[in-house]
Amino acid sequence: MHGELTGSDLKAPPAPPSRAADFVVSEIEAQILSGKLRDGSHLPAERDLMVEFGISRTVVREAIAALASRGLIESRPRFRPVVRKPGFDTALTAVGGMVAHLLSDPDGVKNLYDTRIFLEAALVRNAALHARKEDIAALRDALQANQEALTDSERFYATDVAFHAVFYGIPRNPVFPSLHKAFTTWLAPHWKRMPRSPERNRVNFLSHREICNAVVERDPDGAEKALNAHLNAAWEYVRGTFEPG
Repeated sequence: MHGELTGSDLKAPPAPPSRAADFVVSEIEAQILSGKLRDGSHLPAERDLMVEFGISRTVVREAIAALASRGLIESRPRFRPVVRKPGFDTALTAVGGMVAHLLSDPDGVKNLYDTRIFLEAALVRNAALHARKEDIAALRDALQANQEALTDSERFYATDVAFHAVFYGIPRNPVFPSLHKAFTTWLAPHWKRMPRSPERNRVNFLSHREICNAVVERDPDGAEKALNAHLNAAWEYVRGTFEPG
């Protein structure tokens, strides 16, 4: 009968590109988690993904951008994306954008910094009680590198980060190094604007040495006290990068 709808007329309209991309993302994520797409392997070529999922090149590229933002692939111009199986680093990277927004408020920076102090106080106590011979050696090497960089503030900053990183590695828990990397990344914009000089570098180095000595002497109270004094003093310098004078 004229005007009746046929079966072909009742077909659902095509999914919007963003919904199609979401489906592709969920499918590829499942393949990564299951091991079908191995860590370090290349993602299938764009054309192969278009055929596999019946989608356009635009949708493929939208899905790839979403996967990269989640840390599930490493994407570079003119190179096939590389699969990255998610770990703790991936999870913390995924929330980096939200954290950066929270850190636009000085209170947000202080809250994150206080969290770092709380955690590192526990880590230096743990180091004083449980550091192995190789941990002590790594700590001394980091301190030596810190001292050798006193006159080069950029290099000193890198060795400062490396010194603190040793404490995050001592518990042999993969969460802690990932947290250190996240703290460093999130706080770096403020740290890099902090006034630096060989004299200030030396003050920080002496604080590091005091922390190291307490750990070597198996003095958890001394290590915690030195760590708190060091990071609280550092806060007085870094706060000037975002607080009015």
